[in-house]
Amino acid sequence: MASEQDVRAQLQRAGQDHLLRFWADLAPESRAALLAELASLEPDALREHCQRASAACAQVPGPLPDLEARLQPLPPELVGSAIRCDLETRLRWEEEGFRQIALNKVAVLLLAGGQGTRLGVTYPKGMYQVGLPSQKTLYQLQAERIRRVEQLAGQRLGTHCTVPWYIMTSEFTLGPTIKFFKEHDFFHLDPANVVLFEQRMLPAVTFEGKAILERKDKVAMAPDGNGGLYSALADHQILEDMKQRGVEFVHVYCVDNILVRLADPAFIGFCVLRGADCGAKVVEKAYPEEPVGVVCQVDGVPQVVEYSEISPETAGLRGADGSLLYNAGNICNHFFTRDFLDMVTREFEPLLKLHVAVKKVPYVDEEGNLVKPLRPNGIKMEKFVFDVFQFAKNFVAFEVSREEEFSPLKNADTASRDNPSTSRRALLTQHYRWALQAGAHFLDVHGVQLPEQSGEEALSFLPNGDPPALCEISPLVSYSGEGLEKYLQGRILQSPFLLDEDQARLLQPQEC
Repeated sequence: MASEQDVRAQLQRAGQDHLLRFWADLAPESRAALLAELASLEPDALREHCQRASAACAQVPGPLPDLEARLQPLPPELVGSAIRCDLETRLRWEEEGFRQIALNKVAVLLLAGGQGTRLGVTYPKGMYQVGLPSQKTLYQLQAERIRRVEQLAGQRLGTHCTVPWYIMTSEFTLGPTIKFFKEHDFFHLDPANVVLFEQRMLPAVTFEGKAILERKDKVAMAPDGNGGLYSALADHQILEDMKQRGVEFVHVYCVDNILVRLADPAFIGFCVLRGADCGAKVVEKAYPEEPVGVVCQVDGVPQVVEYSEISPETAGLRGADGSLLYNAGNICNHFFTRDFLDMVTREFEPLLKLHVAVKKVPYVDEEGNLVKPLRPNGIKMEKFVFDVFQFAKNFVAFEVSREEEFSPLKNADTASRDNPSTSRRALLTQHYRWALQAGAHFLDVHGVQLPEQSGEEALSFLPNGDPPALCEISPLVSYSGEGLEKYLQGRILQSPFLLDEDQARLLQPQEC
């Protein structure tokens, strides 16, 4: 282990010797832990990191002055749509996707390294319950979607297949996530097919360019963003594991989208048939100022431009059909070939830029007292997973319905959007819609039959924002609304209604 003198010399070289200012106060075990942490921070890289963070934070935010002339929407030939395509085309995409899944060539990769700070919890977001009748967590919903898509693909091609689940965690989320999965028996997935790995951490930095101490014996560290995926893949030989399993295509997604379709056969099939090495699901922006990144082209190269980088005038531009010109909202839902990921990790990862995130970072003051700041006081530098789009040889985008596939959980219920209530309502509204389409009828909570309406009329919300009847359908029964007619057609259901595996067996499938 490095000595105190060696570490002091390294920190002085990096301009960060304040990190040892409480050395005299520390017990031997605390000194050893701090030395081990500091010795891992290469001095030149630490100095550059802190200087870069401070300089980047000092830049004036707002639209980039030279961007407007370089910006273009994605050409139509690069975009497919699950909404606007004909049924035959969609079925062809799904058939190809199911085929690749049945051949064991598809894996899913979950980005789950972030802390739930904005949500107001101290545990990983995947463990969160939004208040569904089943009380399922995000992790359980996702695990069950994997099991269902494996089942559907296997039934179609008469095989037994596996979709491995790779989960990128961080120092904060790895331990709790492993414990949670073990406590829940990996949600009946084979533990050998659930691979957890950890992304790198970077020091949090003050606005003056000093690394922050969160305790006398510990530097404040933060995950290096979802773009830390690429270095983590190399650190833990994840691509080698994929190769041994025969995986060729990887669906990457973020933990907080309650509607995410894991290994979506339509998305996988579209990308494979187009020969894409990189793809992104997008949703139509709800309004010009919506705070989501836009998938577009800059200098003819695909990338995501953050909403804050585009002027209001450009964000509001409309095409000949009246729709927003820059309307492809990024939802952190991507397709990659394994070969593309291998190329990125070997050649392009060092070229990814770091982005500034200004956060409230707990720290110890000069007297050694813990301070929990009320306003942002520090900088966390992050890489973004989508910054690799520029390196793709054949990039495509795939438009999907927001109502069917995107409802993120970002904030506590005190916020007006992207909170537990909006996530719960999005899922329950989707399932109520599926049940109506399958021919079900509902009684409300008072036992009164709801009017038999169709379309948007049937989805008129109650005053609290919930659908007219509460209906939850287990992913183990239906992945995307398929097969529900045999259980629900012509049935009158009491709200709240939960269609899980046990209830499906009780209902006895009907002839349709």
